[in-house]
Amino acid sequence: MKSVLADTALKIKSMEIRGAGKIAREAASALKSHAESLDTQNSGNFLSEMRTAGDILLKTRPTAVSLPNAVNIILSGMDGSDDAGEIRAGIVRRADSFIERSNSAVRRIGEIGARRISDGDVVLTHCNSQVAIGCILEAHRQGKDIEVFATEVRPRNQGLLTIKSLSDAGIKTSFIVDSAARYFMKDVDIVVIGTDAVTVNGSVVNKIGTSQIALAAHEARTRVMVAAETYKFAPKTLTGELIQIEERDSSEVLSPEIAAAMPNVTVRNPAFDITPAEYIDLIVTEEGAIPPEMAYIIIKDYLGWKIRDFDNER
Repeated sequence: MKSVLADTALKIKSMEIRGAGKIAREAASALKSHAESLDTQNSGNFLSEMRTAGDILLKTRPTAVSLPNAVNIILSGMDGSDDAGEIRAGIVRRADSFIERSNSAVRRIGEIGARRISDGDVVLTHCNSQVAIGCILEAHRQGKDIEVFATEVRPRNQGLLTIKSLSDAGIKTSFIVDSAARYFMKDVDIVVIGTDAVTVNGSVVNKIGTSQIALAAHEARTRVMVAAETYKFAPKTLTGELIQIEERDSSEVLSPEIAAAMPNVTVRNPAFDITPAEYIDLIVTEEGAIPPEMAYIIIKDYLGWKIRDFDNER
C-alpha cells in the first residue's frame, strides 16, 4: 500500500494538488502522518526517516517556497531531544499549528485585500490562487458591485477553476485568453493575483504570464495587488540565491504525436515567471498590507530566518 507521504508527493508533482498554500498544508499533513506511522523508538532512526521524508517532498515542486518553508517549520527543533516520542509529538504539534495558521491566513488576507477593492471595480485575476480569489469573494460578500476578468491560464487551464468559484458566488465574470489581458486592461481598475514566492526585494514568482500582465497594468496605470501568506516569502533570497523556475513536460503544450512529426521543434514550458517589484503596488499578507520593499521584514520578523541559518548549506 502506498504511504500517505509517497501519495502526497506524487500528487504535488503531478499538480493533482496545486496552489502554493494547499501544497504547503498537504505537505504538513503528510509529514504529520509519516511521523505518526513510524514504528521506531530509536531517535536516530526517527530523525533520519523524517529528514528523508522532507527531502522527498522538497523535490516535487522546486519553485513554490511555501513547500520548503512548511517543511522547515515542521521539522525544525527535531535535534533538541533524544526521545523519539517527544520528537514525534513536536512534529505533530507544529504540523497542526501550521495548517491552522495557514487556513486562518487565507481568511485574514481575504478581509484585508477586500478593503483595497472598491465598489464598482473591475478586477483582473490570473491563475487559480485561493488567497487572491478570497479577496475578490470577500469584496463581493461585503456587497460591492464588482466584475472580474479571469484568464484561461495555459497550458493547464487553471482559469477554469477560478471562473467556477466566481460563477458559483454570483460574480459577473469574463473569461479571456491569456494574450487578451493587454486588450482589456483599459477596462480594469485593479489586478489581484497570488504568488508562489516573494523574494527579499519584493519581486514575485507566479504563474507564467503574470509578468506580462503586470507590465501591461504598469503601462495602463492600473493597480497590482499580490495576495501572499507570509510562508510564501523566500528566505534564501537573502543571500542572493535565485528561485528555480520549474519547466514542465512538453506534453502539456504539444502531444507527443504532433511533437514527433516536427523533430526540429523544441517545446519550452516554464510554469512560472518573475514580476519585478516596481510593477507591484501592494502585497497583502495575514500580518497586513505592505509595499514590496518591505518583503525583508516578513522574512526576518515573521519567518525568523537569519543569514547565519544558511551557513551550513554553503
